[in-house]
Amino acid sequence: MRIAPQIDLSDEERETLVKWSRGRSTPARVVQRAKIVLLAADGLENKEIAATLGVMERTVGRWRKRFVDGRAQALEKDLPRGGRHATQREKYESIIIKKVQEEKPEDATHWTTRLLAEAVGVSQNLVFRVLRANNLKPHLVKTFKISNDPNFEEKLCDVVALYLNPPEHALVLSADEKTSIQALDRTQPELPIKKGRCGTMTHDYKRNGTTTLFAAIDMAEGKVISTCMDKHRHQEWIKFLNLIDQETPAELDIHLIVDNYATHKHPKVKAWQKRHKRFHFHFIPTSSSWLNVIEGFFAKLTRKRLKRGVFKSVAQLKQAITDFINAHNKDPKPFVWTKTAESIIEKVGRARLALNNDPSA
Repeated sequence: MRIAPQIDLSDEERETLVKWSRGRSTPARVVQRAKIVLLAADGLENKEIAATLGVMERTVGRWRKRFVDGRAQALEKDLPRGGRHATQREKYESIIIKKVQEEKPEDATHWTTRLLAEAVGVSQNLVFRVLRANNLKPHLVKTFKISNDPNFEEKLCDVVALYLNPPEHALVLSADEKTSIQALDRTQPELPIKKGRCGTMTHDYKRNGTTTLFAAIDMAEGKVISTCMDKHRHQEWIKFLNLIDQETPAELDIHLIVDNYATHKHPKVKAWQKRHKRFHFHFIPTSSSWLNVIEGFFAKLTRKRLKRGVFKSVAQLKQAITDFINAHNKDPKPFVWTKTAESIIEKVGRARLALNNDPSA
């Protein structure tokens, strides 16, 4: 009759195993093994542990013994498995990786598993396994733009300082226009979602006009001040500034974060600002729309309300935008900026260095 080895844990070992058994980022197999050992240390038999954790009794016995032989480190390691040695993958893995990183196919902009398999002379499944193991995704691409603004660091530090340490007795607002929002109507009625089929809508549409959304988000409360207008000239921008002036407490200064659109720097806008001393404009660096928080709100509006919307008139479009913003303002959330100017400058510096050293980076 086999007798399961007894397990005695030191305080340090118990602390480690408890941490593993509760860790959300700990691999599931390690979580299970830690629980087996903890229950074994509490005096439970293999049969009881297996029933408690829903595993095989031999699994419990295996990891109980491995812990006795190798302690906690043994729980993190798996023994080599049987099967044929992957000689073909070893032979072609470096070739596949080199092609993905350094070459382009003759008749395409990027590699697919099928093209790679044909070029290297291996199976498509092998290519897939190599790409997955090395976290290579040639079918995906991300867009980027590094600002060439000569005053990049100065403007960045100014804006980030407002986000991280807003001045007292003042409001910090991120503002911009979302131009040329189209009122699109589909040429045929859409079909609703049903079991086994997603919702459908026609690929073509009818244009029923456009509008421009002017919006500013209060960083402290998350509320949005907005209006829709037909055009986006300096005249409309001044009307929007007057709206902000009316809807904010008169005793507070207004620090407005905006982009470098020519309308925002028009002589008449500058003249308006001189007459309204509490308004202070802060311009983000060129090609740095990610620094303007209102852009995130515009993306949310597009994703949740506009992209799949059906609007038979501009009036319907404006009403949909207004309803969305009113719903947002019923339960606004302050936006918390976390990145420091130093960390952003360091990251941009690395990107510039990579581009200068390697044009294909």
